[in-house]
Amino acid sequence: MLRLLLAQRVRGHQAELACPDAPAGAGPGLVERARDAGVEPLCRLGRGRGARWWRDRADTGRLRALLRAHRFDVIHAWHTRDHALAWRAAGPRRQGEGPRIVRSYGRAQRISRWPWNRLLFGAGTDALLCVSREAARANAGLCRGRPVVGAFGAVDVGRFQPGPAPETVRASLGLEPQHRVVGIVARVQRHRRFDLLLEAMRELAAGDPDARLLVVGRGTHLDDLAREPASRLGIADRVIFAGYRQGDYADVLRAMDLFTFLVPGSDGTCRALLEANACGIPAVTSRRGALPEIVLDGETGLLVDERPDALCAGWRSLLGDPERRLRMGRAARRRAERHFAPAVLADAVERLYGASAGPT
Repeated sequence: MLRLLLAQRVRGHQAELACPDAPAGAGPGLVERARDAGVEPLCRLGRGRGARWWRDRADTGRLRALLRAHRFDVIHAWHTRDHALAWRAAGPRRQGEGPRIVRSYGRAQRISRWPWNRLLFGAGTDALLCVSREAARANAGLCRGRPVVGAFGAVDVGRFQPGPAPETVRASLGLEPQHRVVGIVARVQRHRRFDLLLEAMRELAAGDPDARLLVVGRGTHLDDLAREPASRLGIADRVIFAGYRQGDYADVLRAMDLFTFLVPGSDGTCRALLEANACGIPAVTSRRGALPEIVLDGETGLLVDERPDALCAGWRSLLGDPERRLRMGRAARRRAERHFAPAVLADAVERLYGASAGPT
């Protein structure tokens, strides 16, 4: 959201932000990150999940006042609650009057056709932005003929660049010069297939004493799903848990020789994968969600079946072939520059905003 907003401002548009504060104890949220980028939120909303007519009346009123004061052309909503608030604040649907409502849907899947979704994505949506072309095709029928576009997420290709990780970062992770590193960035959750990840690592470690698995991320089930299983599998000394990283995150990524991704989380753009691509790191992934559209099989990485032996074979083939890995990494960086830069997303969204206005 923030990367798109900044790119829209570079293109000369007035783009403003309305958002809630981060939950207590969650660390820097969108408000703080926006301020660091020079963006002061125009409106602070309350936190909440889903749409609650009575609970949300104050936020609806604040948004309605903003719309009257600034006469925005477009309201771009990113989650269901935002979307419902925007629809209520905009008032009854108009014939070419008032702001158009554009929705980003962050998962690469078919939106359920429940009556509420049919209403919200039908009458309450002038255009829909999906995380990939396949996701856009799957959801084209929900918006009653209104434009639906698929566009990849955006990453800061200036911050995420190819290059070696500083030795201090590698040392802090316990990595020796001879270690070959498979990395993953993911919240540790039950559906993210850490069982598959660790079984594949056990198979890789059996024939490669210098292979290491670097896990970047946190989660309330870290011990149950990752640390304890790694110990039971006898690979505790081969798995490095780096936790949640901020200031040195790009350097931690650059410590990886390979990136791996199995199950997209709530962010269907698979942002960490795009960041790894921008760093020139090839990927070995499953075929879930938008992954087959992000990873060009055999060119910027490998797509494999969800079996430990298949995942391990993909890792082994690239770890054992530095020249091929380098070629794929260069191709991944070129693809990131062409398809994952904020300016590319801003261009696609600008065209979508225009299409949402209908024929002129």
